Amino acid sequence: MKSEPNLNIRIQQEDFDLAAETQDLVDGRADIGAVVAFTGICRAENRRLAALELEHYPGMAEAEIGRIAGEAAQRWPLAGLSVIHRFGKILPGENIVLVIAASSHREAAFQAAGFVMDFLKSRAPFWKKEHQADGIAGYWVDARQEDEARLHGWTITND
Repeated sequence: MKSEPNLNIRIQQEDFDLAAETQDLVDGRADIGAVVAFTGICRAENRRLAALELEHYPGMAEAEIGRIAGEAAQRWPLAGLSVIHRFGKILPGENIVLVIAASSHREAAFQAAGFVMDFLKSRAPFWKKEHQADGIAGYWVDARQEDEARLHGWTITND
């Protein structure tokens, strides 16, 4: 019988600590043999970008991320999965998102982390506004076709 993985889903304004979050996920778990972590960081876009502002729909964003994480936990034998997404104004070089997948074996952890990130980019209800370094008023960023195209490699169950 497959045990339920430890799922940790948070949306927060404050930064996160990769090492601390990883330790929290694996602490006391002798069954974990692989941990894959992805940290998304705000880029300066060749010094064009002063900040990225992220807004979300409270409640809906957590539910959708929970659904995505639950789908990953059904597909792969995970021991734990953490997804932390920040909101508010984020400066270049600062963390935006963290996905940590833990499993007995590396392939499940790699696959789950990739799956979660692909669906976060295209399905989680976040809105991004870029603030320009030259002082020009920020503008809302449209979804990228490349991100949408990555979803075609995955299929979602509708339970």
